Amino acid sequence: MIRKIAVLAAAFVAFAFAAQGADAKGKKVDPRVDAVNIGVGAASTAGFFAINKWNWKWDTANTGGMGVGTAMALTTVGCMAAAPIVSTIVINRPLTQREAHVTAASCLIPFVGGWLVNEAYDEHPEWEPGYKPAKQWKKKAAK
Repeated sequence: MIRKIAVLAAAFVAFAFAAQGADAKGKKVDPRVDAVNIGVGAASTAGFFAINKWNWKWDTANTGGMGVGTAMALTTVGCMAAAPIVSTIVINRPLTQREAHVTAASCLIPFVGGWLVNEAYDEHPEWEPGYKPAKQWKKKAAK
């Protein structure tokens, strides 16, 4: 029973973080990139379970001696490699630096990772390439 409650609480938190409020500035990540992140993440999760022959309980005998941590790392790195490639093909242009980092973070920590990186970029515009800080005007000394 406690396990079910924990799973429901985790799902609730994931959906709460996935919901975004209104943004007057506009979204800086193409929505198609978000869709690709969800698709590649689902494929990565499917690959993880396919390694264990679709069993929920991990059995090293099924995987030829590969542990659960190794399979997790393998599918995460595969997701981080495939997601930017698929995103570039889908949107038919090179990814921005922000989109590439959001994509990698979405593979590392599903749902929340990409959101956190996007918010970090909003708080630090100097991270964007081509950022020019506002010009500081100096007052002339009074004579």
